[in-house]
Amino acid sequence: MSRLERRPEPSRAMMLASPLIAAAAMLLSGSVLFFCLGQEPLHAFHVYFIKPASSLYGIGELLLKATPLILCGVGLALSFRANVANIGADGQLTMGAIAAGAVALYFDEVQAGWLLPLMIVAGALGGMAWAAVPALLRTRFNTSEILVSLMLVYVAYLYLSYLVHGPLRDPAGFNFPQSKMFNQSATLPLLIEGLRINAAFPLSLLAVAGAWFFCSRTFAGYRMQVSGMAPAAAAYAGFSEPRNVWAAFMLSGALAGIAGVGEVAGPLGQLQPSVSPGYGFAAIIVAYVGRLHPFGVLLSALLMSLLYIGGESAQIELQLPSAITGLFQGLLLFYLLAADLFIHYRFKPRRRVVPPAQGAVPTGPANRTSQANPAGPAGPTSPAAAIARTGDAV
Repeated sequence: MSRLERRPEPSRAMMLASPLIAAAAMLLSGSVLFFCLGQEPLHAFHVYFIKPASSLYGIGELLLKATPLILCGVGLALSFRANVANIGADGQLTMGAIAAGAVALYFDEVQAGWLLPLMIVAGALGGMAWAAVPALLRTRFNTSEILVSLMLVYVAYLYLSYLVHGPLRDPAGFNFPQSKMFNQSATLPLLIEGLRINAAFPLSLLAVAGAWFFCSRTFAGYRMQVSGMAPAAAAYAGFSEPRNVWAAFMLSGALAGIAGVGEVAGPLGQLQPSVSPGYGFAAIIVAYVGRLHPFGVLLSALLMSLLYIGGESAQIELQLPSAITGLFQGLLLFYLLAADLFIHYRFKPRRRVVPPAQGAVPTGPANRTSQANPAGPAGPTSPAAAIARTGDAV
């Protein structure tokens, strides 16, 4: 038998190697999976991981899908650093998209440069408002932010569905559940003509740089990190836990809401029953693969984006099911957690307790009285008394 024993603090090199080990294990498992599905592994890997990014258009799609993952992942990394488990980024993204879409539809006839910044602000406020619910319940009633933020995701989905089927449905849309197309002032400009990558991508890079500066160069970022790593030390230093929880939720909610703006004002151009294929949930994997560091989140978001577009390519060329994308994402997270387990812990064999031999003298506290007083509770015929008498005779 063996038990887990915590190792000394792992080195930075080991922590950085963990995502690489997880990615390599994911690829190895993927080759076995492709073989079991009747595909030649090398060809399947080429279709899944290389071909989607081998053209300029493919690179544009890679960056397009990486944009909401970067924004949500950076926000969740800040939240997880503060030991605040915000699992509802997808709901905050949806509410940010709703708020931005409502502004775009209200000013439908307006052609002005201030409309798009107003939509971004509205999207950030929408995400923050949705994140404020679990923050309030956590700080006032000590509820689990995991359950509250997760359940609010599905409330946001249903609210969006109600709006596009009812108040915000396009009257000229032949009864399809979608809003009117946004005007040109309410859409993000394209970075390269002919590609779908838009101005949301440089905005996500600004979020990465801003998050790095916040974490490493500001006292507020230091306070959040200390509160997450050592709550007792933070309390001793006078850091407020409710303030830490609110700051984490507001930052992550704002970035998720901006990601929602990037979707409805970018490739979608309108409100639809679904504005996210699960970017908020995939961003949880992105944050942990990136080691909760803003620049690590950038790299892991690119990898996760490749899994998305690679899954679409595999569906078209290899006739594989769409679930293959979620399977690769799950494998990546599973191997990352496994690598972290062996980095922080090790198996130590338990010592086998050998029972005392027949007639041996017990050494426990309960038998010391018997040895001192052979005629005591053990009785004159007890092994302890017999041994004592033998010693006296000798």
